[in-house]
Amino acid sequence: MLTVEEAFKKFKSRLELNDREQANASTRHTEVREHIRTKFAIDSDFLTGSYRRHTKTKPLKDIDIFFVLGEKEKAYKTSSPSVVLDAFESALLEKYERNAVGKQRRSTTVNFGVKEDADDKTNYRIVSVDVVPAFADGDNYIIPDSIEGTWIKTNPKIHADKAVAAHQAYNSEWKGLVRMVKYWNNHNGKPVKPSFLIEVMALECLHGGFSGRFDREIQSFFATLASRIHDTWPDPAGLGPPVSDMMDSTAKNNAKNALLLAERQAAAAIHLVREGKNGDALKAWRALMGPRFPLT
Repeated sequence: MLTVEEAFKKFKSRLELNDREQANASTRHTEVREHIRTKFAIDSDFLTGSYRRHTKTKPLKDIDIFFVLGEKEKAYKTSSPSVVLDAFESALLEKYERNAVGKQRRSTTVNFGVKEDADDKTNYRIVSVDVVPAFADGDNYIIPDSIEGTWIKTNPKIHADKAVAAHQAYNSEWKGLVRMVKYWNNHNGKPVKPSFLIEVMALECLHGGFSGRFDREIQSFFATLASRIHDTWPDPAGLGPPVSDMMDSTAKNNAKNALLLAERQAAAAIHLVREGKNGDALKAWRALMGPRFPLT
């Protein structure tokens, strides 16, 4: 039987992208990029977000593609953000079905109709991509925000650099822990929104280096997230609106309660090992973390 520590290592590995998933992701984002290039004057396009930072969890959804619009498209900058998002939606509808395309706050999503099975597997296929219009703004970028009603500044490179630094400072376990808690979030009604907020909070909440025990790290992470969920969490690049602005006080209270419950469940699972009930502990962790947590 697996020990809990062995199970966590296997769990971490299961949340990492394998070659088949990478290949499918490449095929899908390439076809979207090639199509968008035929519809707009694009200076450059590149992958960004948690996929690019290697903090994306499974099933693989919402791979972010930045499209930096060229000078010929400058009229969009003086228009409402909804105008460019509508234009990208219309362009994607020329290639994909109506129910596969939808607008988000700062992007347009293409869903490929892939469904997870009972074990949360997708036969190595990605679920969706997010298409993000952007303009260069010096060393930064501006992207449309339909809730703010304006173009906001961002810099994906700063986000990526901070993730790399945090991962190195945490004995190369930071990204794995972030993926695990994002996976928990996905399987518990997504109480923390957006999932990027977990990553942003982890930049401060995971510090001091890895303790050597995944079970204790996860329990402590849940507790710290709960204690600080009501804080304002700025954009790590110091450019856009707070990442925590998607939740009001009620949503934050609900998230706090979910995180505190998770911390108690983690503590109970740890106690089961002390009682010599390793099999029950594995089942408790699987019930808490989700179906990709291994029992064998």
